[in-house]
Amino acid sequence: MSKRDYYETLGVERNASEPELKKAFKRLAMKYHPDRNPDDKSAEEKFKEAKEAYDMLANAQKRAAYDQFGHAGVDPSAGGGAADGASFSDIFGDVFGDIFTGGSPGRGGGSRARRGADLRYNLELNLEDAVRGTTVKIRVPTSVLCSTCNGSGAKKGTVPVKCTTCGGLGQVRVQQGFFSLQQGCPQCHGTGQMIKDPCGSCHGQGRVQERKTLSVKVPAGVDNGDRIRLSGEGEAGERGAPAGDLYVQIAVKDHPLFERDENNLYCEVPISFVTAALGGALEVPTLNGRVKLKIPAETQSGKLFKLRGKGVKSVRGGPVGDLLCRVLIETPVNLNGKQKELLKAFEGSMSDNGTRHSPKEKSWLDGVKKFFEDIKL
Repeated sequence: MSKRDYYETLGVERNASEPELKKAFKRLAMKYHPDRNPDDKSAEEKFKEAKEAYDMLANAQKRAAYDQFGHAGVDPSAGGGAADGASFSDIFGDVFGDIFTGGSPGRGGGSRARRGADLRYNLELNLEDAVRGTTVKIRVPTSVLCSTCNGSGAKKGTVPVKCTTCGGLGQVRVQQGFFSLQQGCPQCHGTGQMIKDPCGSCHGQGRVQERKTLSVKVPAGVDNGDRIRLSGEGEAGERGAPAGDLYVQIAVKDHPLFERDENNLYCEVPISFVTAALGGALEVPTLNGRVKLKIPAETQSGKLFKLRGKGVKSVRGGPVGDLLCRVLIETPVNLNGKQKELLKAFEGSMSDNGTRHSPKEKSWLDGVKKFFEDIKL
């Protein structure tokens, strides 16, 4: 454990009040908590350093000794005993829980059993179901409350007994020189209870592994990355503690016709060059059926047509998006001899009267000419 000054570790002045110490530790705990930094050993060490500093300074007796003698006045290994002798989650439950829940570890029956872990399930949806909403059945592997012992971990007909080491307090006192320090009980791991006759189904864990089927109601308008929280459907807690939550992560599959961008849908519509030149009308798909799209004469390839209100209404509310149709002019293929002759005649007629029929051709050629002139310079 680091030998940095405890006040410096927490980032507070030496005359900081107890609420200021608690606020400083809360800030560091939120930053370096392992759930926010999975597999990050440096973050875990910083959390432990902050915990050791808070443990020392939050205790008036320890703080007085530290203020007078520095690290020589306290024993860091004893003060950080929970960090060295218990699991990281035990540390978090004892100290962090005291800040956020107002609990007091070590009083009236020891530390509470840990809440079950949160779980994540990846759910793939097609675009139609994501836009309209649906209900999906999923099967989830998880830990559930043992029905044999009802989560107690004890054999049927027996109950957990008071820990003989800590007397049911979940904490033990350790004498270190002039100081009497309190730390988590190594025998019961802070629960205050022992199981003499473990349950045969869960082997004393109070939980068993199984798969359960859940019905997930997907609201209309969800999109990639949205999450649906199912409260209490995560892993069962230890020995009757509350279960965690299940987070259903939404992933929308690619659609053969539409592409979604927030509340708008995009669709590519191929048209013939005759329709583009003379104009016309054609049917285009929407998620609610077909609609008529009027193509004006002299339409250029790539032009976007907006169909208002034919997009998506977001799950977060707001107006319905639009459907934007991008027309792509197709070049005819597999032409026979007569068709080729007609096209050549048509091309020849385009230059007979000197009228410009290609609106972008001249500006493009001018740009090419200027480009090569600039290169020569």
